[in-house]
Amino acid sequence: LEEKTMNLAKAVDELISNNLKNGDGSPVECVIADSTIGRVAESAACAEKFEREVVGSTITVTSCWCYGAETMDMNPHYPKAVWGFNGTERPGAVYLAAVLAGHAQKGLPAFGIYGRDVQDLDDNTIPEDVSEKILRFARAAQAVATMRGKSYLSMGSVSMGIAGSIVNPDFFQEYLGMRNESIDLTEIIRRMDEGIYDHEEYAKAMAWTEKNCKTNEGEDFKNRPEKRKTREQKDADWEFIVKMTIIMRDLMTGNPKLKEMGFKEEALGHNAIAAGFQGQRQWTDFYPNGDYPEALLNTSFDWNGIREAFVVATENDACNGVAMLFGHLLTNRAQIFSDVRTYWSPEAVKRVTGKELSGLAANGIIHLINSGATTLDGSGQSLDAAGNPVMKEPWNLTDADVENCLKATTWYPADRDYFRGGGFSSNFLSKGGMPVTMMRLNLIKGLGPVLQIAEGWTVEIDPEIHQKLNMRTDPTWPTTWFVPRLCDKPAFKDVYSVMNNWGANHGAISYGHIGQNLSALASMLRI
Repeated sequence: LEEKTMNLAKAVDELISNNLKNGDGSPVECVIADSTIGRVAESAACAEKFEREVVGSTITVTSCWCYGAETMDMNPHYPKAVWGFNGTERPGAVYLAAVLAGHAQKGLPAFGIYGRDVQDLDDNTIPEDVSEKILRFARAAQAVATMRGKSYLSMGSVSMGIAGSIVNPDFFQEYLGMRNESIDLTEIIRRMDEGIYDHEEYAKAMAWTEKNCKTNEGEDFKNRPEKRKTREQKDADWEFIVKMTIIMRDLMTGNPKLKEMGFKEEALGHNAIAAGFQGQRQWTDFYPNGDYPEALLNTSFDWNGIREAFVVATENDACNGVAMLFGHLLTNRAQIFSDVRTYWSPEAVKRVTGKELSGLAANGIIHLINSGATTLDGSGQSLDAAGNPVMKEPWNLTDADVENCLKATTWYPADRDYFRGGGFSSNFLSKGGMPVTMMRLNLIKGLGPVLQIAEGWTVEIDPEIHQKLNMRTDPTWPTTWFVPRLCDKPAFKDVYSVMNNWGANHGAISYGHIGQNLSALASMLRI
């Protein structure tokens, strides 16, 4: 039985290591106890090893009965799962049921994994349904472990009275195991004025921006002539926002180069796995806006090449930033931050444009748009082997994908009726046909955190329809047309109902239909 049980553990190790990766592309590492666990002394030895190896979650596997209360994982911080082998020779399923009862009784929740079909005792393969459950658990558990002990960095404070930017430290601590850090936005100006950034990197970043972004600067058509900045002022804005990008990243994760320059404290950063930038209105009324820094940080590449995307929430909407973080940790892909701006019914589209929506868009569309601060990955210009638009993990991005995303993005001078300090806003139109999931974390008085999930697709609409609808809002910003998956639930009976039931003005959009993974993660976090 010891050999059988150890072989099951090794099979789980191989399954996870071969299928799951961390954000940097490295495989998720598994640690196996030195021996099988039959009594409490072996359980204690296993726990000691796991502590030493900095394990973040545990999966218990068994093909037979053993003493549940003596062998179960008692660490209150680990997400836990138990796979009870479905065999007839030994009652692995009986142990599964018994130990899950123990977990519930002790307040140490665990996911139960039980295969649908009976296996022979000498069969060490993992059935497809069990594999799916193990990987779903491991993916969500790795997300929990990754965010634990990290920070959310508020750059600024509450933006325009948006409730999501009233950052709740109790939620971060009690549900996510995270801490909250904050800086006043004058810290960005201090570092800029005192030269507290890597000057060599700035020169590199500026050259890259000149080549790839500034060459795609759009016509200043949104501003009246008296509000348009001069060429000299726009050039200064480009330099300003590139420095902003470097400084905001350094504030999140630190930069050893700053220590070499004599700035020991600034080099440390805030250990932030996610951040938010207030911007409006005090900053944007006076300085160039944060659209370029937010868009580039949220993108899977910059002047240093292809890399893991950061998570930076517009308007310091921490609730949406958390949803972005969930999506990022579950998929390792960049996340779209958008206003859930407008529901367009087929009738309204016909009235305004004289044309009819068709295909997936026939029953209406939701306009997702943000103030020029959306990840460039969201353009859908990266292609899979079949030529379909996708948002890729960074290790699958190609130089051609990067070039296509950059070429598809126009940087319009900011609307100075809206952003008085100027700056530049990204603009693109997302390719249709991408499976996506829109999500939002809301904090409800008396209930706690609630996660909304809507799976669906990006859609392409008639260019003339897009042009007329887009000109009615802000055509200098990026647009994603979204159609949710519908069902018989009241909030999903039609496209209008999804929009009408959305819990806030913002949504986080992740590539792929990841609702089941989000539900598993929310369950682990008690959301």
